[in-house]
Amino acid sequence: MGIFLNSGLPFEEYKNIAATRFFVDKSSLIDEILSDITVDGQRYFCMTRPRRFGKSVMANMLGAFFGKAFDAKGIFDSLDIAGSDNYLKYRNQYDVIYIDFSRMPRDCSSYGQYIKRIQDGVNGDLIHAWPELNFAMDGAVWDNLQMAFEQERKKFVFIMDEWDAIFHKDFITEKDKQSFLAFLKDLLKGQAYVEFAYMTGVLPIAKYSSGSEINMFREYDMATSEMYSEYFGFLESEVDELFDIYQNTTVKPKISRDDLRTWYDGYFAASGERLYNPRSIVCALTDNQLKSYWTNSGPYDEIFYYIKNNIEDIRDDLALMVSGERVESGVQQYAATSAELNTREQIYSAMVVYGLLTYDDEAGEVFIPNQELMGKFNELLMSKDSLGYIHSLAKESEKMLKATLAGDTKTMLRILKFAHDTEAPILSYNNEVELSAIVNLVYLAARDRYRVEREDKAGEGYVDFIFYPERRRADGIILELKIDSDPEDAIMQIKKKNYALRFQGKLGERPKYTGRILAVGISYSRKTKKHSCKVEVLLGE
Repeated sequence: MGIFLNSGLPFEEYKNIAATRFFVDKSSLIDEILSDITVDGQRYFCMTRPRRFGKSVMANMLGAFFGKAFDAKGIFDSLDIAGSDNYLKYRNQYDVIYIDFSRMPRDCSSYGQYIKRIQDGVNGDLIHAWPELNFAMDGAVWDNLQMAFEQERKKFVFIMDEWDAIFHKDFITEKDKQSFLAFLKDLLKGQAYVEFAYMTGVLPIAKYSSGSEINMFREYDMATSEMYSEYFGFLESEVDELFDIYQNTTVKPKISRDDLRTWYDGYFAASGERLYNPRSIVCALTDNQLKSYWTNSGPYDEIFYYIKNNIEDIRDDLALMVSGERVESGVQQYAATSAELNTREQIYSAMVVYGLLTYDDEAGEVFIPNQELMGKFNELLMSKDSLGYIHSLAKESEKMLKATLAGDTKTMLRILKFAHDTEAPILSYNNEVELSAIVNLVYLAARDRYRVEREDKAGEGYVDFIFYPERRRADGIILELKIDSDPEDAIMQIKKKNYALRFQGKLGERPKYTGRILAVGISYSRKTKKHSCKVEVLLGE
């Protein structure tokens, strides 16, 4: 066993994952890959997905299954793959070279240091495993592997995780990238010692395989490839099963099934299936707490990084998207590899690749997938004054919430007039969607204390906004919008449609909330160009 050759890392990592309470069996992926290899002759696979969508878990699973360093019978006998005709034939039968490209040498500051660790590590492992073959420590890795094949007929399975990790390092130049692609080509392309190669990453490999370097790989991404789509991210049925486990094993569970859908669902696979963010689902159920588990691991994870070069073109889109609307846009997968993101489509394409937006291919629309990511966009709007009018409106949102809770319609009207006077392009108020976008901005601060739902099914109809308080004793808010009508009509609709029922628990249960329930009507007259608003207490003192 070595650092790269027949490493114990994938076995230990997957064994630990498989033993957890919220483990999801995705081992059927192994059978599908074996079918592609044995039936279709495909030997090179690249799975590109946003971060936190299970790429490393699947890589570890494959390493644990194929690698001969450890007997994985105890892991896989109870999984779906055990029912395959291929199970015993292929389990733990191969010498596996497992490379996690995101791991850096100590104090790494150059590509030379980075690639030397990998080449020396593989060569050292080969020398240790077969000292009789006289491998050259300073020789090319591919030459030593070829010697193993020629003299011992050794063939290797290559499992390579995060192939593009080095591209995100500040010290990497364009020349370094080309050198790295040449390294992958020399290591894998046309080599008889390759049984098959499985690679994961975030960036679309197709951009780099358009030449001769790594065009042997067949890429499967989330946005355009239907094959293998169900193995990355959690399906609806899988989250149902995890939620049952959570309810049966958690003391005083605090999360509902709808909460999981609101917070972590919303991604689309090319097959049309809805996908949940797996890491966040597991973290939320384990912690018994809903929150953002989105972690930043570098500057390319910050939303502002993507939009900073073209704020003018996408500012209005941001205002709509944080209001829950979708925006028409084409997606070019290759745009994520650009050194600079300048056009609107480049920006949205990169954000889809990195999982900050999702893309509905059938509708040709991008949007913020869920509450977890919505929080990150809200932070952006509140913190970046370069966003102009949407930042200004967001900053007024704390005052707007306080005025609403106090029934201070004078202050509410002042803030709405301020919004109108910004003369932003989306303030034409031709329909309730545009009005909703502005209302969402002036109530942005409410999201720190409320779960804000758009067009939520309530009572006998759909209400424009419901503000569910995080604290049981806080006030709930039902907000209805009207164009060319009166706020009294909005209040009447709230009452007539029994929207307040959403704040009541099931029969026999204690109420979900004990604070007041406020009905808020906001209207806009296209003739007078003025707003009107009214706040009325429906329930509570």
